[in-house]
Amino acid sequence: MTILDDDRLLGTDPGLRALARDLYEGVRDLPIISPHGHTDPRWFAENKAFEDPSSLFVTPDHYVFRMLHSQGVSLESLGIPRADGLKTDADPRAIWRVFAQHYHLFRGTPSRLWLDHAFQDVFGVTDRLSATNADAIYDQIDDALKTDAFRPRALFERFRIEAISTTESAIDDLNWHRMIRDSDWQGKVVTAYRPDAVIDPDFAGFVDNVARMGELADEDTTTWTGYLAAHRNRRNYFKSFGATSSDHGHPSARTEDLPQDVAAKLFDKALHGTCTDDEADAFRGHMLTEMARMSLDDGLVMQIHPGAFRNHSDSVAARFGRDKGYDIPTRTDFVHALKPLLDAVGHRDDLTIILFTLDETSYARELAPLAGVYPCLRLGPPWWFHDSPEGMLRFRQMATETAGFYNTVGFNDDTRAFCSIPARHDVARRVDCAFLATLVASGRLDLDEAPEVAHDLAYRLAKQAYRL
Repeated sequence: MTILDDDRLLGTDPGLRALARDLYEGVRDLPIISPHGHTDPRWFAENKAFEDPSSLFVTPDHYVFRMLHSQGVSLESLGIPRADGLKTDADPRAIWRVFAQHYHLFRGTPSRLWLDHAFQDVFGVTDRLSATNADAIYDQIDDALKTDAFRPRALFERFRIEAISTTESAIDDLNWHRMIRDSDWQGKVVTAYRPDAVIDPDFAGFVDNVARMGELADEDTTTWTGYLAAHRNRRNYFKSFGATSSDHGHPSARTEDLPQDVAAKLFDKALHGTCTDDEADAFRGHMLTEMARMSLDDGLVMQIHPGAFRNHSDSVAARFGRDKGYDIPTRTDFVHALKPLLDAVGHRDDLTIILFTLDETSYARELAPLAGVYPCLRLGPPWWFHDSPEGMLRFRQMATETAGFYNTVGFNDDTRAFCSIPARHDVARRVDCAFLATLVASGRLDLDEAPEVAHDLAYRLAKQAYRL
């Protein structure tokens, strides 16, 4: 017995499904390029066994625990660590039982596809998880995790990951990446420069974070010129550990290109905590343009992930900290917001800026037309709430007509859940092949072109865009 349909996501029309299947067979076993995500580099540095099934599948995956929480399951009972550093007393097996009892909540969701794929393909589970078999499946996975074949590096190789990028704060010492580099393991794990903590005046600890960046870079970050020099220093430090990209998670897509004296005054206000909300947003917007100019110098690909109301629940943020499932999509304007940045650097073909959105209404109206004309712009794949089969299909339908395939960057999984990586890439490959089959059948793509496009979407575009 299996819990996965071999023809899932390849369409329902028999003829289209057969064509999609042929295309999929040509790409299903390609290596994985994972150019943006949030896996823990410590896993690969220490290569210790994962502790238990719950800490692998439930506690780190906000897709999973936010769904359970939406139905009244407390975060404490799922072992979510508290902001004060104290651990909950939740037993891993008890967490798993709660997860199994509520597994029906994931029906029809992409999480269900990812979980079932990991259970079956990675751990050999052949029965759907439920309250009745929770302990048996827990034991099956737990026993596997105790073996060398399921340590992080072995799974990395088994998943055919050619390269993976983690994401670290600008003030991270990158110690785990140093351990990886100094080991005799050949897996390619690189970092990405995430400067939000030292760019966003509203970020908790902003002033202390900027001071810490100055210490690490040996620059005076109480001055505007020293602050910019510190960014350049840290970016080069990240590059020494393989970084090929920076990542920017701002509340809006606003950019500014301010005179240097105006930017310096905003920076001084940020350090003194006197920015208005609009001034803080203007400073973030100006720093996106500064980051783009730095990318012209150091070659880092720039990713912009705007449009999330981060940590929407004040009480959850106070108890558990950031990134606990309460980030909510908001409406995002790109046409006007990006104009200052694009006026400054938009026609540079030696710069790559990858745009992501949580506002699907902007795909056809704004993002595809922008990426379809500005040389520096590329469209990132469906992100976060939209990295579902339906979201991927909507993206192709709305973006391809204006931006084509080659102003996009293939797929990235953007995940903390390590065992979901092959599942997520598999979903993307299946959806893309189903879409290409429709184009072939309707006379919009020649049959001999489709395999090349499928290969590009599954592998080449991500590798090329992220310079991996």
